[in-house]
Amino acid sequence: MTRSTVIHGERFQFADLRAVLARANEQKSGDQLAGLAAKSERERIAAKQVLADLTLGELMNEPVIDPDHDEVSRLILERIDQPVFAPFQAMTVGAFREWILDDATTPRMLESLAPGLVPEIAAAVAKLMGNKDLILAASKIRVVTGCRNTMGERGVLGVRVQPNHPTDDLGGILLAAVDGLLHGCGDAVIGVNPAAESVPVVQGVLHALDRLIEGLGVPTQACCLAHITTQLAALEQGAPVDLLFQSVAGTETANQSFGVNLALIAEGRARVLDHHRSREVSWVGEQAMYFETGQGSALSAGAHHGVDQLTLEARAYGVARAFDPFLVNSVVGFIGPEYLFDERQIIRAGLEDHFMGKLLGLPMGVDVCYTNHADADQNSADNLLLLLALAGCNYVMGVPCGDDVMLNYQSTSYHDALAARRLMGLAPAPEFERWLVERGLPSGVAPIPNGRTDSRKMLEQVERILNSPDARG
Repeated sequence: MTRSTVIHGERFQFADLRAVLARANEQKSGDQLAGLAAKSERERIAAKQVLADLTLGELMNEPVIDPDHDEVSRLILERIDQPVFAPFQAMTVGAFREWILDDATTPRMLESLAPGLVPEIAAAVAKLMGNKDLILAASKIRVVTGCRNTMGERGVLGVRVQPNHPTDDLGGILLAAVDGLLHGCGDAVIGVNPAAESVPVVQGVLHALDRLIEGLGVPTQACCLAHITTQLAALEQGAPVDLLFQSVAGTETANQSFGVNLALIAEGRARVLDHHRSREVSWVGEQAMYFETGQGSALSAGAHHGVDQLTLEARAYGVARAFDPFLVNSVVGFIGPEYLFDERQIIRAGLEDHFMGKLLGLPMGVDVCYTNHADADQNSADNLLLLLALAGCNYVMGVPCGDDVMLNYQSTSYHDALAARRLMGLAPAPEFERWLVERGLPSGVAPIPNGRTDSRKMLEQVERILNSPDARG
């Protein structure tokens, strides 16, 4: 259905809802690459004006991708809680923005609405918000999850320790993980991206991380971020799996490019939950999935179907939401400047992603990152890190020195995460904080203790793991 508006005597026409959403988006190099972006600021404002006057019901009833040809669209529509949505269907997107930001709208009201929202609504309202609005709105919402500890409570900023190694050397991985623990990081997960996609490598990493966690009594979870089928094959051969990882996107064809579909993800989740019940571990919750997303992934796979990258990112959250994840994060600057050109676009996208995920009921983290050929630097990352901490982000990455030597991109370091906690008065996950205090380790809230720590004990545990008869790697 064509939409149009007139601004200062100039008429702007948009062929359909996809065109309105795309032109209303803030400037993104990915939308320009796809030929979807507004051609001028006047056209962008015109699209925002049209979008603000659309009702939420129109966004619900006009899917941007035909559900007859896309399983993601079908999943989204099948899982909407219609009674929750019904009171909002006549509200315009502009009025919905005001309702979200209104002081009278409580966190409980926002959290209860999440099951009734299609992702396109989250994308639409994000396009009408400034950066400050995105921070303020997201800061109201908390999504708490549980695996081997509890993540997402108000006043908590978690950290994923990311001890990647270019040759998957277990000694290097474990020492980097211990370095993170000594800096008070690792409550979200100790998660390794393997350099080699093989079952033996994944088995070795998972066994080693499990021994480290069990040997030191760390209340956290481990993950090896290989393809879901590789992780399930390792599980079949006896590897301990706390969190099952998979990258997901907002269209069926984009997910196919990752080698997955919804049925495979559902099967994997069911198998890992059964596996959890067979282990002698004190689980504090039943969330077992970890998803990563990122603006531009569908376009890079040639699977965007004429939909802008922000709207597709929101649809990826619709996929993640269906599988009750423990962690979700946007790797916001990882795909490259072809999709988010510079620090301005990366910062904007990070705030958008975090807000949309939270509005849709997800435990959102963000990998505050950039590639070496993007127009960004560590000051850019510092800015986004602090803005996300203000916004109530569940967790960020902890990478040794902020430089991932395997993936070859820049992220946030253990020290960066500690500084953000200190500046904002934030703490680690409660179970993890107690573990840190008992061992005289820093949490970020208080100054680093001067007393004895358990660093020697940790290093001795690493040595025992590496010297064990079944050590792999």
